[in-house]
Amino acid sequence: MGKPTGFKEFERKTPAERPVAERIHDYKEVYQPFGEDKLRDQAARCMNCGIPFCHIGCPLGNIIPEFNDLTYKGHWKQAWEILSATNNFPEFTGRLCPAPCEEACVLGINEPAVTIENIEKYIIEHAFKAGWVKPEPPESRTGKTVAVIGSGPSGLAAAQQLNRAGHTVTPDRPASPPPSNLTARDTPLLYSNAPTASADCSATASRTSNSKKRSSTAASTC
Repeated sequence: MGKPTGFKEFERKTPAERPVAERIHDYKEVYQPFGEDKLRDQAARCMNCGIPFCHIGCPLGNIIPEFNDLTYKGHWKQAWEILSATNNFPEFTGRLCPAPCEEACVLGINEPAVTIENIEKYIIEHAFKAGWVKPEPPESRTGKTVAVIGSGPSGLAAAQQLNRAGHTVTPDRPASPPPSNLTARDTPLLYSNAPTASADCSATASRTSNSKKRSSTAASTC
């Protein structure tokens, strides 16, 4: 849990949105920066629930109370390790997920829920800035190849897990990607400073070459 009395002391707060007139000219973050002290206050609102229903609400089974507690205490690396143990792409879910975990939050019975999604986003962003997110290729290859059809969050997560098992994985994407195709559209917007990859490798290669546990897709598509 976070601070035992945190849910009584702190109100729910989320980052302010950038002005619409400014946002329509770029593809940068929608929300303004949120201070670390403010974020730790929000993590402190996590209660010592007898049954943390946020676990059930989260389709990934994220260990939410634990990383909230570590965020409150400022133990960022441990928080990232716990988050990444169950979540292949917290940098996506921390922005795009409808946050059913917050709907299931016990505090939400009579108070606004803990800002779990925003805490998750800041944990992974902190990890990127600290340089903890690195490729983790498998120790050996099985010699088997796998094609994953679809390059949205599920397809890329499947590719990552298969790569960890030692298989050579190629995520496939349509020639004209639909809006949900993260490798071709959304990923470059979130990581516009990443090195560009060749057309055959897709945007995933540039993303994975710089980020946690994603060397798989980059290596197998290039």
